[in-house]
Amino acid sequence: MKRWLFTALSFAAVLFVSIYAVRSGAPDGASLAIPWQAHALAFLGFSLEVIARSLKLTWSAKAVRARLPFMTSVRVSLGGDFGASITPARAGAEPARYLILAEAGVSVPDAMVVMYTELFFEMISLVVVVGAMVLLFDSSPAAQVAMGSIVGLYSAVILTLGTIGLVLSRRTLGEVAPPLAVRLRLTGGRWKFVRRWVDRIRGTVEAFKNMRYRWGAASLAASIVHVGVRFTILPAIVISMSTTSVPLAPLVVWPFGFIYGAGVMPAPAGGGAVEYAFHAALGNVIPAEHFAASLLWWRFYTFYLYIALGALVAGNTVLRALREAEDAEEEFERG
Repeated sequence: MKRWLFTALSFAAVLFVSIYAVRSGAPDGASLAIPWQAHALAFLGFSLEVIARSLKLTWSAKAVRARLPFMTSVRVSLGGDFGASITPARAGAEPARYLILAEAGVSVPDAMVVMYTELFFEMISLVVVVGAMVLLFDSSPAAQVAMGSIVGLYSAVILTLGTIGLVLSRRTLGEVAPPLAVRLRLTGGRWKFVRRWVDRIRGTVEAFKNMRYRWGAASLAASIVHVGVRFTILPAIVISMSTTSVPLAPLVVWPFGFIYGAGVMPAPAGGGAVEYAFHAALGNVIPAEHFAASLLWWRFYTFYLYIALGALVAGNTVLRALREAEDAEEEFERG
């Protein structure tokens, strides 16, 4: 109950900050409508992103000798977005994706290696896309620092997880908890839980090490497309509306920080941080008469549409995954 109250309050904060940003960033009477061409381009970008991300999952599965149909990948992608949007720091994304994979008949070891492979390729894609942004656009030092910090943090997490997995895969755990585990209170049921997951991690590491590189390269290419196309939506909306020249660089660079920076926000949906950052960074870039519509529709095509479709295709599964994750945490605490 407390978690859902926190989620509701966070979305209320999003609404409040959105209203503030719109009112303070646009003249009275400014329209919230955008041309049909802007809708078409934004929806095209959204569709390409979902397709590329789903292909990345399917091809990641092929790379590690697993099978994952394309439509299941679509459910995994959108369901993960829904789970991420209603949990702090996007913590619900992976439990949601894991349960959708499990219900589709994907084995536990295959699900784990597919999920890690997808995250690993995402990390490389971020490095590639940010490098291209730095080379192609004259971005401000602040924007470069923001992008570098996000990529560095993301890479550190993924590489740390991989390193931990590699180390654990080389360990053989006995039925009796060693002294260190006892001091950490990892005994009884907790120790069985740890042993079970170490066995699964060992299989994940072996499958990742034996990756088929041709399919891995295809998955990485799809990943680069899915990451890159996210940053075409705001320029498409703004340029389709504006009759005056608008600098392209901030419209491409700043959304990177908005989208990926929201992942470290402790509140679901960012708690209004994305909207506030949008107003602060782009309030003097986007023409005032188009600012409100730009913020509204950019947020719709990069966030709300994912939530709606994710709830539609996998809502019940995602909610069940979050409940099971909570139950597992409680069981682990009880030992």
